[in-house]
Amino acid sequence: MDYLVSEGYPSAAQNFALEANIQPRADVESIQERVEIRNAIYGGDIQTAIEKINELNPQILDRDSALHFALLRLQLVELIRNCTATPNGDITPALTFATTHLAPRAPTSPEFLEDLERTMALLIFPPDNLAPPLAALLDTNLRKDVAKRVNEAILLSQGERTKSKLLELVRTRAWAEQKARDAKKDLPDRIDLGLDPEDGHRDMEGDSVMQGNGEAESTVT
Repeated sequence: MDYLVSEGYPSAAQNFALEANIQPRADVESIQERVEIRNAIYGGDIQTAIEKINELNPQILDRDSALHFALLRLQLVELIRNCTATPNGDITPALTFATTHLAPRAPTSPEFLEDLERTMALLIFPPDNLAPPLAALLDTNLRKDVAKRVNEAILLSQGERTKSKLLELVRTRAWAEQKARDAKKDLPDRIDLGLDPEDGHRDMEGDSVMQGNGEAESTVT
């Protein structure tokens, strides 16, 4: 339940609460608001995401200048992506946006300035021949990284945990296992989490091959 709420799966959280006969930790509407913001970022519609964040709580971006800059920088990336998608594309919208929204903020932080300079370099080099640091800006993983930061900032503003207990447990377990391997402890090549109900059945059959289950991630277009 904790994982479904913090990661933004309202329908699954509601169904889980009904099946387990427990009271949801957060109302579905508040989760849905985070989902809409996340989907807007995943779709490259950063302006809509910023507007929805401000509607939810304007203090989130007012208090977190780094997150606000990250969103604006991502919005600039999307403008550059659009204007460089075709030969001789008009770069005026990207230049205007950078001058109006990012240039005044850049001098307040060396990191902001470096990020802006790197992003503006996308207008200089051809998109099909970018160095890895520049190509990473056009990778949709940047949208996912920013969306994750936004989700955590919203949860924090609502007094909720930014990370689910399940994720923390899994990470702690992985850390402990790595420490044991580094210390040359006698461990099997693979230790399953025990979250797959079929694991027990396989163990009884003496099957030594374990299959891990994964959860589908949200699609970034």
